[in-house]
Amino acid sequence: MRRFNLLLLAASSVICSVAASAATRPHYGGTLRVAMHEAPQSLDPLSLAQVGAPHISRLLFDTLVALDDRGQPQPALATSWQAEPGNQRWRFTLRAGVLFSDGASLEATAVAASLRSANPDWKVLPVGDVVVVQTGEPHPNLPAELALPRNGIVHGNPQVSGTGPFWVAQHVAGKHLSLVANDQYWGGRPFLDSMEIDFGQNDRDQMTSLDLGRIDFAEVAPENIRRARAEGHTVESSSPSELVALAFATPPRNEEETHLRNALALSIDTSAINNVVLQGGGESTGALLPNWLSGYGFLFTEETSLEHARTERTLAKQVAPLVLAYDPQDPVARTVAERILLNARDAGITLQLTTSGHADMTLTRVSLPSLNIQTALTGIALALQLPMPSFGNGSANDLYVAEKTLLQSHRAIPLVYLRSGVALQPAIRNFNMSPNGSWQMNNVWLGAEKP
Repeated sequence: MRRFNLLLLAASSVICSVAASAATRPHYGGTLRVAMHEAPQSLDPLSLAQVGAPHISRLLFDTLVALDDRGQPQPALATSWQAEPGNQRWRFTLRAGVLFSDGASLEATAVAASLRSANPDWKVLPVGDVVVVQTGEPHPNLPAELALPRNGIVHGNPQVSGTGPFWVAQHVAGKHLSLVANDQYWGGRPFLDSMEIDFGQNDRDQMTSLDLGRIDFAEVAPENIRRARAEGHTVESSSPSELVALAFATPPRNEEETHLRNALALSIDTSAINNVVLQGGGESTGALLPNWLSGYGFLFTEETSLEHARTERTLAKQVAPLVLAYDPQDPVARTVAERILLNARDAGITLQLTTSGHADMTLTRVSLPSLNIQTALTGIALALQLPMPSFGNGSANDLYVAEKTLLQSHRAIPLVYLRSGVALQPAIRNFNMSPNGSWQMNNVWLGAEKP
């Protein structure tokens, strides 16, 4: 009897083990319901980039090159590439057997037309199964730039077609998007059968829908990540990946304006802004790039010193009040702007807040555009209207000097780097978020019960 019981126990253990394995094994099927803040009117990659919806672009469109988590270029729609001497002319060999959602084959002619539309300053030519890209100046970092979502390859006009892991089933501009899995995706069919995405949903509506089981996936604002976790939600967050900065409309016109901007930078308590206003949703910074990406960000200290700020303010002599603009659609922008106003007042600087019209500076949020350091710094410089950085031979020291030069232009004051966050229903499996906040949805699948 004892031996029989032991055999029964062993058999039961095997059955339970097999059942547990089956329950945790990825499987195909199901619909993922998502809510987003953005409300894109068009699904063209350039339009999606302009409204800050790169997640949608990556679902629908592929780029010639992809980046790994270290920011290194990897093959995507291009299987290989090579630069001619001088780094102005590049040749990209296309992957064979790829189809657009409208049934057309991926051909060099369509790829060249797509890249010319996104980059009118380039000369892009089809040559057999190769696309040749020629830039006006040496561009040794071109493969990394081609990995930006804005350079997603499209076919057709006005109805754009992509080669991505999902295809469009229905699109109601600014309101809703229905997607179905691309069964012929060159990177392997997604596990999900479909996705339903609601646009234009604010934070409160998203979390309410998540709690009521209406959606499976909601965005969480940086300042709400800590609270969402405390309330028992499953929350995934990125590394600090969205820069909050003051961007000046013009360069300083004289030495007095330079002193004034120095005084303002020294007066702002970025730690308090992060810890109090933003509820620890990021990290205070004095750099344009986050330290985890550059490795040298800690060298740009975010010094706060009222004594030094007042000294710089004295050197600025008599000046008119500065006008600071902020986005009224950003739920925390006004609070951050008011905290900056109070800090500046303590240093003897008068600020006026506005939500429209002319302003001396703007409170700006810029998502980290790339995991490649050079591409990221160039993108941030463009967003803040700074001079274009020069990288020399691309060494670590040259990168540091390039960023230091931008900061010494006194055109921007970095404040905080924020994290991105999403809240998930327990059934969602294998969701990954890149360090810069990009969603990786290809391998997401839905389980039947809590893990």
